Amino acid sequence: MSFLDRERTVAKPGFSRWMVPPAALCMHLCIGQAYAFSVFNLPMTKLLGISQSAPGDWKLTELGWIFSIAMLFLGASAALFGRWVEEGGPRKAMFTAGLCWTSGFVLSAIGVYTHQLWLIYVGYGVLGGIGLGIGYISPVSTLIKWFPDRPGMATGMAIMGFGGGAFIASPLSVWLMAKFSTPTHVGVAETFLTLGAIYLCFTWIGATIVRVPPANWLPEGYTPPVQAQKLITRNDVYVYDALKTPQFWLIWWVLCLNVTAGIGVLGQASAMSQEMFPGKVTVVAAAGFVGLISLFNMLGRFFWASTSDWIGRKNTYFCFFTIGTVLYILVPHTGATGSVALFVMCFVIIISMYGGGFSTVPAYLKDMFGTRYVGAIHGMLLTAWSAAGILGPVLINYIREYQIAHGVPKAQGYNVTMYIMAGLLVVGFICNALIRPVHERHHMKASDTRGVAATAKA
Repeated sequence: MSFLDRERTVAKPGFSRWMVPPAALCMHLCIGQAYAFSVFNLPMTKLLGISQSAPGDWKLTELGWIFSIAMLFLGASAALFGRWVEEGGPRKAMFTAGLCWTSGFVLSAIGVYTHQLWLIYVGYGVLGGIGLGIGYISPVSTLIKWFPDRPGMATGMAIMGFGGGAFIASPLSVWLMAKFSTPTHVGVAETFLTLGAIYLCFTWIGATIVRVPPANWLPEGYTPPVQAQKLITRNDVYVYDALKTPQFWLIWWVLCLNVTAGIGVLGQASAMSQEMFPGKVTVVAAAGFVGLISLFNMLGRFFWASTSDWIGRKNTYFCFFTIGTVLYILVPHTGATGSVALFVMCFVIIISMYGGGFSTVPAYLKDMFGTRYVGAIHGMLLTAWSAAGILGPVLINYIREYQIAHGVPKAQGYNVTMYIMAGLLVVGFICNALIRPVHERHHMKASDTRGVAATAKA
């Protein structure tokens, strides 16, 4: 398997760096299917009853844990294997991620055939979650090294694929289930196997295409600044030393709070739009709203990350927190006045900044800690995503339930939550304002040999 070794991926003269973003997209468009997993929930509640749920069928509450477990293992695996991904190279990481991701689908298909829910928890949740984590971070540092002149744009192109993967996976999954289903059979298992095969091919194509730049490579015509800018270092920080800096934990909270404010809305967008505008927003219109915010989630990842190359990462997050605070405070007003258009405008901008937070943070970490271990540091930072994945939906769902239980009309059940989200963004603004350059005592010295053996060949 020497084909997977990092030294076998060093680019030869004449290799175009623009081949690397498509390789990254091959991975991210595949694992982005995670955002579309909900299309399987209702069909899996009817595996025995076919047309409706039978007594032995699974409940939605049981199936909801599949996605939650996958998100948990995404953050855990990204943190645990981040250094291995960095030192082993992107090809080995992408190959492994594709294998784990596909194995998760295969094991889940067996779980559907045998009607064993725990197999799906282990398959899609654990194995698939590990594939998600490794696959998500695998191309990040490679892209940053290929695009030192535009690191935000580069990571934005790849991470945009994760947000857009659901656009492919959702209709494809529905179409496959329709093709495989019969009057006595729901085609979920066959769809899992088909998706697994497709994703294995494309993730391995990406792994084959990807390359790392030669040592000291720079784009033609690009000259690095002689002196480091205020918030862009020219030094590297060792992966575990980054954890000792206040900058890491401030950025951790910056990402966590930005994601918390958006992820709860993503999960309740359809219900929220219908409840805040009863009689005005139909089920079909709500589905269109979900599709629209998913589109802005994808586009925001590229737009905001590219913008950060011009205005700086810190200023970009200031935009997220300032604009987001105003929009969240404005949302209850849209419900009170019955302005559906203003409601939609608020949330498409909010969700664009939610996606932009994901794509901008790798470049933010590069600015703070250098390029050498940015992939591993990014992996550890993604635990903020796991935390937000729990915190955001809990705030949205439980506060709404509490409000309604105490006599608040459903149309106003989200008002308090919106104000709380605005408050969280204010806290995020403060955390972002406190970020300063990393102290030089954390910088790696020329004599520092940690990780050198694993990366010197490249």
